[in-house]
Amino acid sequence: MDAPIGTPGAQKRPRHPRSARAHNAVLTATSALMREDGIPAITIDRIAGRSGVSTATIYKHWPCKAAIIAEAFGRDTAMAVELPDTGRPIDDLVTYAADLLTYYTSSEGALFGQLLAACATEPQAAPYFHEFFLTPRRTALEPCWERAAEAGLTRPGVDAATATDVLMGPLVFRLLSGHGSLAHDEGRKLVEYALHGLLTPAPQP
Repeated sequence: MDAPIGTPGAQKRPRHPRSARAHNAVLTATSALMREDGIPAITIDRIAGRSGVSTATIYKHWPCKAAIIAEAFGRDTAMAVELPDTGRPIDDLVTYAADLLTYYTSSEGALFGQLLAACATEPQAAPYFHEFFLTPRRTALEPCWERAAEAGLTRPGVDAATATDVLMGPLVFRLLSGHGSLAHDEGRKLVEYALHGLLTPAPQP
């Protein structure tokens, strides 16, 4: 059983080499277990057995199982999906968002829904979900949006945070609800509609 430890946010990353090795071993073991059996089957004891790190040490780094999973999944996603930089910021935004959706529909990325469920049952994992999964995805888009703004391609006053919600929201909704196609071309279409709008241009006077 996961024994929660009361912390207001994600704990500091270890600085001691031995502690850092243990930290990395736990994340690597968790990633492997997620791919093999899915998130619901993971326990702290299984992570300890696979990583060779004691449960006592694990609880020094994370307050619960879902916190470990959030950090491991965030690391895996960062390695799997990178933001392109072609010099065409709008095209890069569309490509990145569509590539994320493609990853989330893969066998590994499909764990995203299980991660959300795990974090819902263990609220202490929320700071880890934000720090290691959500925030890096949002932060990655900021310089791309800023480049588009500097080039005069964006609507004045729309910041990167708002743009990210508008771009990614439809994709995540379709992913979680399962009501529509998740094909790569469909993902690109959703993002392009979010960028360029759904209405016809107003007639010029």
